[in-house]
Amino acid sequence: MFGINFKSDKVLMAFFIVMVLAGPIILAPFGAGYPDLLQRFAIFGIFAVGFNILFGLTGYLSFGHAAFLGVGSYSTVWMFKLLTVNIIPGIALAVIMSGIFALFIGFITLRRSGIYFSILTLAFAQMSFNIAYSVLTPLTNGETGLQLRLSDPRVLDPVNTSGSLPSTNLFGLEMNDTWRTTFLGMDLQFNVGFYVCAVILIAMFYLSLRIFRSPFGLMLRAIKTNQTRLNYTGINTRPYTLAAFVISGMYAGLAGALLACMDPLAGAERMQWTESGTLVLMVIVGGTGTLLGPVLGAGFIKYFEAIFSRINDNVLHDWFDFLPGFLETLMVWITHPFFGKGWSLTLGSVFMLVVIFLPGGLVEGGTRIGKWVKKLTSRGAKADTNEAE
Repeated sequence: MFGINFKSDKVLMAFFIVMVLAGPIILAPFGAGYPDLLQRFAIFGIFAVGFNILFGLTGYLSFGHAAFLGVGSYSTVWMFKLLTVNIIPGIALAVIMSGIFALFIGFITLRRSGIYFSILTLAFAQMSFNIAYSVLTPLTNGETGLQLRLSDPRVLDPVNTSGSLPSTNLFGLEMNDTWRTTFLGMDLQFNVGFYVCAVILIAMFYLSLRIFRSPFGLMLRAIKTNQTRLNYTGINTRPYTLAAFVISGMYAGLAGALLACMDPLAGAERMQWTESGTLVLMVIVGGTGTLLGPVLGAGFIKYFEAIFSRINDNVLHDWFDFLPGFLETLMVWITHPFFGKGWSLTLGSVFMLVVIFLPGGLVEGGTRIGKWVKKLTSRGAKADTNEAE
């Protein structure tokens, strides 16, 4: 990708670590260097990497992974309310609960494959959303959402005498702590919460890499290629698909936990099918079945959501103010549906272009660019050699 040789896993990991940890510096020129967006890049990167283990390796398309995201968030907030606002116990509980929930749903849904599996997961996700929204109101607080209160016991934390809600922390390091500095005219923000998410993203990416390279990963690829043939040879594929489903669900629960760690609030809207649909878009746009693709896709879509959704007509008028009055008004009228509340129209258009022209997603696009640059470089080297002769 982009001319870098990733044949070595060590090179790939080194590149990934540098790019993730340098995120605040790399993304600052693009207006994406502030903590909230950087955290979402990392969290939804984890979400997408986990989903890629199921969809990219095994070929099972789930529309229900938002349910695990919600379970992870609810579990973490309950841990904050009852035990401590240290994020470690909350994350541990979220991963365990989402894994158990994924085991239950996977055991039922994996009896079917193809579109039937996808519809079943969608049904379970919507059932989970409705249960969280109405039936389990005492546990989820319904449409208001579950949040911290001063009256919560938090038995492992010191007695709160400040009169304000405590901040989530990692052994005293508060998630919202931010160190700011100016570099080359850019406002750089180094946030504790982002780096916690970044380190976890790196660890989860490495785990995904090991799964891809393992015999288990090869078996998942074989299931994707021809599951029927494997069954005819006497291999029982269900334990493998169920394991992939549970691992993927635990990734989703971890992402939900981190969302709650950065903003201690859990709502039923995280379990809606639209969240699962966005997750599918992330993986396809980035590159299904690739290692870097899901992270790239997650960052790409979250960037669109954060930047394009905030562009209003005033910004558009500023963009086209060099044009004569009637042309400026015309251009604003043409582009208006693609920004602000209509940013999803732009995303849909980009998704269509990727599916039509780049079936391999952004990773394929990067590979093509790398080959093109390499070809140009080799031509230039040959021309220099000929001139020297």
